Amino acid sequence: MIHYVKKVPIEQKFSSETKEIILGAGCFWGVERKFWDISGVLMTSVGYSGGETENPTYEDVCYKNTNHAEVVKIIYDKNILKLEDILKVFWECHDPTQGMRQGNDIGTQYRSLIYVNDQEDLDIALKTRDIYQSELIKNNFKSDELDSITTEIKHLENYYLAEEYHQQYLAKNPNGYCGIGGTGCSFPNE
Repeated sequence: MIHYVKKVPIEQKFSSETKEIILGAGCFWGVERKFWDISGVLMTSVGYSGGETENPTYEDVCYKNTNHAEVVKIIYDKNILKLEDILKVFWECHDPTQGMRQGNDIGTQYRSLIYVNDQEDLDIALKTRDIYQSELIKNNFKSDELDSITTEIKHLENYYLAEEYHQQYLAKNPNGYCGIGGTGCSFPNE
């Protein structure tokens, strides 16, 4: 499978200077588009993570009780890009207070999540969550549903690559649906 934007194989070996993170912020088409052009991001792919079913299909995730979320896997060069920079984009690109939904997209597959591979990244994710929660409070942000961030943050347990037609979908279909939208609150620069 070839990355439609980067023109290289999606599944390949990367150097020891790379790290990865899995992010869920609603429909994976729009979330992936937020990251594929960022300097230092070597690869993006969409898939399914966080559930119990092995090798789920899109139909499984949408219509069966798999508990998987639509996610984006980001592989980045840690010498060029900091995890905090990726998480700034993540927090700003969706509403992390909506629980099991993003806008009109409703269900567990649209929940907000961050899955990491090591304790250092987990600590950074938790710290950025707390910073963004403070920013939401400072700006009197009120969601239709909740006031607190509901993002699931934990160590990665599984990731299954989605079908090829979902990969870089909005590059292939520029007028395709994208239901993600942020809170309007910026992540503060430190």
